Amino acid sequence: MQPISYEKYYWQNELVRLRAISLEDWEADFPNYFDSPARFWLEEETELPPVIANVQEAYKKFANFNPVSGRLMFTVETLDGTAVGGLNLNSINERNGTFSIGIQIGVGNRGKGYGVAAMRILLRYAFLERRLNKFNSGCIEGNLPSAAMHKKVGCIQEGTRRQMYFSSGRFFDWVLFGMTKDEFVENELTIFKQ
Repeated sequence: MQPISYEKYYWQNELVRLRAISLEDWEADFPNYFDSPARFWLEEETELPPVIANVQEAYKKFANFNPVSGRLMFTVETLDGTAVGGLNLNSINERNGTFSIGIQIGVGNRGKGYGVAAMRILLRYAFLERRLNKFNSGCIEGNLPSAAMHKKVGCIQEGTRRQMYFSSGRFFDWVLFGMTKDEFVENELTIFKQ
């Protein structure tokens, strides 16, 4: 195969590149299942101990943009090809133009801007290619990195759903974030001029 030139590639920016998840990606992701606080923030529950076969099965379900999954699952890589996390476009409602994005940056790679960079690529695709109009998202109270990331990509805190999730003997609120296409264009479009 010829060497690939990413110089004009849509699915990257100055920090990260997105690609379809592959069956082999489960192994790089597996250590993240042992970061219980991060998994609680992602899944809104305390999970049972991880099982390799279950993780592999999930990767089979979502690999290569499997249309049956209902999600577009991406691996987030640095520009040198190192996998640092994953994100997905989900909850797409074409009629109302709404969608969500799920994201996890792996242990040792958080706080380096990879999540914000990856979100900007996927938001650009959702708003400017898929014609979607409203990004709906949120995070559990106390997930300060997620709240900061939402604000950095231009989301507005829209409210709070009180006592939505239970863990460690107490209930946690769900903090709602959102952004419209017009807000995205106003905040971000100049970044993407080529």
